[in-house]
Amino acid sequence: MGEYLAGVDIGSTMTKVVIMNQAMLASVIGPTGPEHRKLANRVMEEALAKANLSFDDITYVVATGYGRINVPFADKQITEISCHARGVGYLLPEVRTVIDIGGQDCKGIKLSNGRAVDFVMNDKCAAGTGRFLEVTAEGLGVKLDDMGRLSLTAKNVAGISNTCTVFAEREVVAKLSDGVPLPDIIAGLHEAIATRIYGMVGRLKIEREVALTGGGAKNIGLVKALEAKLGYSVLVPPEPLLTGAIGAALLGKDIAKQAAENGIPLLRSELRLQEATFFT
Repeated sequence: MGEYLAGVDIGSTMTKVVIMNQAMLASVIGPTGPEHRKLANRVMEEALAKANLSFDDITYVVATGYGRINVPFADKQITEISCHARGVGYLLPEVRTVIDIGGQDCKGIKLSNGRAVDFVMNDKCAAGTGRFLEVTAEGLGVKLDDMGRLSLTAKNVAGISNTCTVFAEREVVAKLSDGVPLPDIIAGLHEAIATRIYGMVGRLKIEREVALTGGGAKNIGLVKALEAKLGYSVLVPPEPLLTGAIGAALLGKDIAKQAAENGIPLLRSELRLQEATFFT
């Protein structure tokens, strides 16, 4: 049977849990939004049920992401940079640069032997994040999940001069009123985001292979726009939302292994499954 490790990634918009031993046994993804601030406990229970395990079967739990300090049953908290690096290094060992497009931030991570050696991050502004696309999709009256597909039908990509979320929303609505086709506007948005992300991650001196993770990796239009900037194809994990949680579980495995090799007790949290709250 071996050891069972859990990784909990509480992002700004989505909460992810994975349970692993030699491979991934179960995974769950759920929304973190303001009305779901206590989701970690329930998502963990759902993952345990999928894996046919109890919480007492879990050897070690690592929490990561925006809300990592608010998972009372976690044995350790580790930054999302380290966890994303470990997760991508495990899934795609040939990758040297990771671009993670989350709901509220965008990260570029440089890897060496599956470990983070440098990173850049945009967490002060929504431009270049999932929130930017969400707001502009609302302004255009389009479902967020449809934006990628629609952008691929563009005939003439519209120039979007603003990457500020507020001004960009006004600009795209104005273009729509002027009769610019919807696919052209959406493709323009993707190009504007790709340009901003490329400029930020470029400070790392991008090396191939490049992996794209986070919710942005599920938008085929944004993926194609970034590939156009890079000049080559990027790699996308099978479920790009799970890389942080997978990395957290793997780092937990490393900690458990090191403790066993050194003959020292594995320090565990005294708390069991409880609701995680952001406001304690």
